[in-house]
Amino acid sequence: MGESLNNSELQSLKDPAMDKIIDKIAALPPDTNYISLEFFPPKTAMGFSNLRDRLDRMSRALRPLFVNVTWGAGGSTAQKSLELAEICQRELGLTTCLHLTCTNMSRKLIDKALEDAKALGIRNILALRGDPPRRAEYRDANQPEEEEEEFVWAVDLVRYIRKTHGDYFCIGVAAYPEGHADESHPLGQSLEHDLPYLVEKTQAGADFIMTQLFFDMKAYEHFEQTLREHPSGAFKDITIIPGLMPIQSYQMIKRTTKLSHAKVPGSLMARLDAVKGDDEKVKGVGVDIISELVEQVKEIKSRTASGPMGFHFYTLNLEKAVSFIVERTKLIPLSTPEEDVAVADDFLPDMPVIQVNGSTPTIRSLREQSRRKSSIGSDPRNRVIVSGRSASHPDYEATALEASVPAEPVNTRANTLAISEGEGVLGREATWDDFPNGRWGDARSPAYGQIDGYGVSLHVSVAQALQLWGSPTKKEGINDIFIRHLKGELSAIPWSEEGFNAETGTISEVLIRLNSKGWWTLASQPAVNGLKSTDSTFGWGPRNGFVFQKAFVEFFIPSVDWRVLFERLKKPEMKDLVCFFAINMAGDFVSSDTSPSSVADAQQQGQDPREPSTNAVTWGVFPGKEIVTPTIIEEVSFRAWSEEAFSIWGEWAKVYGKGTESEKLLESVRADCWLVNIIHHDYVDKDALWNLLLN
Repeated sequence: MGESLNNSELQSLKDPAMDKIIDKIAALPPDTNYISLEFFPPKTAMGFSNLRDRLDRMSRALRPLFVNVTWGAGGSTAQKSLELAEICQRELGLTTCLHLTCTNMSRKLIDKALEDAKALGIRNILALRGDPPRRAEYRDANQPEEEEEEFVWAVDLVRYIRKTHGDYFCIGVAAYPEGHADESHPLGQSLEHDLPYLVEKTQAGADFIMTQLFFDMKAYEHFEQTLREHPSGAFKDITIIPGLMPIQSYQMIKRTTKLSHAKVPGSLMARLDAVKGDDEKVKGVGVDIISELVEQVKEIKSRTASGPMGFHFYTLNLEKAVSFIVERTKLIPLSTPEEDVAVADDFLPDMPVIQVNGSTPTIRSLREQSRRKSSIGSDPRNRVIVSGRSASHPDYEATALEASVPAEPVNTRANTLAISEGEGVLGREATWDDFPNGRWGDARSPAYGQIDGYGVSLHVSVAQALQLWGSPTKKEGINDIFIRHLKGELSAIPWSEEGFNAETGTISEVLIRLNSKGWWTLASQPAVNGLKSTDSTFGWGPRNGFVFQKAFVEFFIPSVDWRVLFERLKKPEMKDLVCFFAINMAGDFVSSDTSPSSVADAQQQGQDPREPSTNAVTWGVFPGKEIVTPTIIEEVSFRAWSEEAFSIWGEWAKVYGKGTESEKLLESVRADCWLVNIIHHDYVDKDALWNLLLN
């Protein structure tokens, strides 16, 4: 019958991986391909919970050699990054590499981050610089200046880790195939400019190099050959892992390449431009493009290096596109029956072994159970079927209806991959948030929020900020910045590094009137009633569809103006016409769902207050599809965004230095104003929202 699975064997399957990345690579056969995956900490608790399930599924399906967890500039996401790293390393047993940015962080914070990593069993650090240093604002006030360790470049962090922790950590450093640039217009950006710094980082103690995303294969080939042939010999044998970003949406790739200064060759951009109105087709073309890049990188590396070949994927916390790419390019390690058992049993809880007729389950019998056909309600274990009532303990009970729905077992790699790619009922659950993602998606999504995951930042240098926005000392100066942006005279404001689109242009006149009042608009859209999906301004999605929009606007407003507007919004006649959310920096929150007056009114009438609303403000109807809702506004997402929105005031103020007139103005505005989002439900009347606010 074979050996029984004893407790020590079960426990060994759950021990977290504590390996160094470089050792794991060295242990692979020379002709092996491997992958690594990068994740950022979600903004909401629901996103965190759903990402945990996604990580579990992706680790089973895609078998990454390790995973990366991002770290916000200046430690802005430190706690959330460590929470996510703990899930990866300790709960899921994944070899984890923690990003660590060093600028704008004191030595004390760096020490704590490294000690926390050690406590979690993490032995891998990706040492990064982060935002340009502003030491005056970030220096630890409790530590004498002469004792502060000044971190200006990533090499400073590499040296510090080696000095304080020896060889405990495996250290990776970043490289830019096209060269690094701090400015939005990368003048002087070149690999040759970067090389002395990359040599310095490598010789200071780096174990491997991981690249920024790229799409230009000529640039990558030049990068790989230049490093391997460099006269210093620093890169002759070092592991170089290319970083690739699946194309999740047209707007995402435009924004990401702008921030990273990664060039998209015209031939690739033309393929994306041809389908830019259909998110599903964009993602499909994106899978084709990245799969082609993988094959081209394989060919280049076969000529420039030997040994195992790795590929790093910036997942943006989404799984479907990555799964398609790694399956198509045959980057997933082949499994053995023994490995399938490990995957199947890895996440089973500690439960007493049940003897049936005096027989103890054996390894073989457990393997057979893991491969049998099952039902949707059976994962991760068989459940007791109950009838006549709902399941009181869903982990151990299932209704007759749940048990009757057939499904493949989800514990094997093949079936988990099928789920990750969106197949079947469970696959639909796995990919429900593929469209949309980003700030206006569902706050329950792991991908909700800032797409790069690196925390609050102006995305411009101090010099650029001064050039763009000058040094405002009165509120009228702030008005002027927003108005000039709406007129196309400024390429960016602190809350957006992009110019407005043609859709915003249709309401620019009313937005300018709002900003002239000192109501500074961050986001907005006009009402649309059933335009064709091919409309040149408002259209999106597949052909032969129709699109709809509710008008909304989000803006900062002085507290004195907000008190007047709030009285108007809470009038009874507004109850079913508008939905609004409002919050200030102190965290005082009010909305059309939960405002004190509505609660009091409901109690007086013997009714319960309304539940927090979820507002689909953009939707489309297409042949053969369910209604698609790419833009959603709700309380959870608004609250999560508000923290970042108010923090950006502080980042902008730091441009000018403490005590300056501009810094005082921006901090006073930040402390006084409210962030408000108002949605008008009458999408047939395109002027309804603007008449409400301006008349």
